[in-house]
Amino acid sequence: MKIIGLTGGIGMGKSTAAAAFRRAGIPVFDADLTVHRLQARGGRAIRAIEAAFPGTIRAGAVDRAALRQAVLADKAALTRLEHILHPMVEAEERAFLGRARRAGYRAVVMDIPLLFETGWDKRVDVIVVVSAPRAVQIQRVGRRRRGMSRADVEAVIARQMPDAEKRRRADLVVRTGLSRNHTLRILNRFIKTLQA
Repeated sequence: MKIIGLTGGIGMGKSTAAAAFRRAGIPVFDADLTVHRLQARGGRAIRAIEAAFPGTIRAGAVDRAALRQAVLADKAALTRLEHILHPMVEAEERAFLGRARRAGYRAVVMDIPLLFETGWDKRVDVIVVVSAPRAVQIQRVGRRRRGMSRADVEAVIARQMPDAEKRRRADLVVRTGLSRNHTLRILNRFIKTLQA
């Protein structure tokens, strides 16, 4: 089974790329969605986050804005949060890969924003990086994540590996700043090579 690593900074177009893989019948593991589930009401991470970051839980779920404020400017706090979440996400990743192998899939996609930062690049066969100009990236994040200020967006971008470095390490770079049709043409060509 071929494992495709899909990555790119916030607002670069990972969701569009992941949707193209899903439409082609290729299972996608979404690390961000997994984190959201872990932090939702009844999620496995709630107790540990409440203990590490008091006051960040509201109505049984993580208040994402409060948690973001608690960790964005504090590297030690961010590391504490990662130590809580990463093992839980990795367990979900292993379960996903096991199910896909048992089902006989020829390829899967691991949609992991911090693919390089967490060492996942060493566990995949092909790395696909989605990339867009910085102005497009910031505009997209502003439209989709209304609770984030420009300063918050800039802080998240600064924390991630630079886009140029991700592109340098990629097997395939998908430029998403031109048009949706352009992006999908590149992805569909790549998907055909996986299905051949």
